[in-house]
Amino acid sequence: MATTPTRESGDDASLSSPKQNIDVDGQELAKTKSDAFTAAAVTIDCPRNEVFAFWRDFSNLASFMDNVERVEVLDSRRSHWVVKAPAGRTVEWEAVVTDEAEGQHIAWQSVEGADIRNEGRVDFRDAQGDRGTIVTATIAYDPPAGAVGKLIAKLFQREPAIQARRDLRRLKQLLEAGEIATSARTRAQHQQEIG
Repeated sequence: MATTPTRESGDDASLSSPKQNIDVDGQELAKTKSDAFTAAAVTIDCPRNEVFAFWRDFSNLASFMDNVERVEVLDSRRSHWVVKAPAGRTVEWEAVVTDEAEGQHIAWQSVEGADIRNEGRVDFRDAQGDRGTIVTATIAYDPPAGAVGKLIAKLFQREPAIQARRDLRRLKQLLEAGEIATSARTRAQHQQEIG
């Protein structure tokens, strides 16, 4: 049974604050010396093994992660990520799976030389009452330029804490409805309307 992260007496810090660095099972993220830490969760009305399999095919991640341009699967444990950054830039890194239990969790860490050092874990567990799967993403990362870089990313809506919540909601829509609802029109839709 998963344990719940606890606070020291008198500590009012959020459980997802950088000083805590605890994943969903109460375990510290490996070797975490990161400047930023975030955790987000969503319940998806799909079987756990189906949700896990979709996520485990890392090439699927760009279909619901708004800032991810692409994920190239290099082998069963390594992948190359290209992610949008503020001011029209991109950042890249290679990630390696550090721990995995089929249908339960996937943990990763960026390799040396990453534009943004990051690590994290995604847990998949059955929701009570046969309501699907609870997906919890826990991410620790070092924003470029430290606190200033984190502030700039937040201003441009590219900060991982903001994106994690949005991306999990998009994953829920994609797996439950087969598409992601959006109010934005594509260029092709606009052309059809005017022409």
